[in-house]
Amino acid sequence: MQPSRKSVFPFIAGAFLVVLAGVITAWILSAKVINGTDKAAPGVTATSKEAGKLDPNVKYDTASGVLEKGGINGEGTYHLSRNGGSTAKDVALTSSTVDLATFVGKKVDIWGETISSTRPGGWLMDVAKIQTAD
Repeated sequence: MQPSRKSVFPFIAGAFLVVLAGVITAWILSAKVINGTDKAAPGVTATSKEAGKLDPNVKYDTASGVLEKGGINGEGTYHLSRNGGSTAKDVALTSSTVDLATFVGKKVDIWGETISSTRPGGWLMDVAKIQTAD
């Protein structure tokens, strides 16, 4: 006995609607990520003057300078220009918790953990907190 077309149609229409709802949901979520509405990790404070959160159980390294876009010799996504010229003193920066882009071109103080650098004498830091210098 073959099922009638009338009894199969609701299942096909239901399956189509489920797939359509999934596609629309994925599109909305991907647009949110692409537009960058999630700038900082959950629980991290972010204002125009500072961003990040320090863990009281971690000993952080600190540095000051002008934040610039682009790493140093392939390390980091940003770098901290220090002492006005010698790149040997600059710090390559990366951060998985803080959006550094809003501080580019500003004199800042940073707190973070030093990561092994592949360049001789280099300094690579994972930034936990950044604050504009007064």
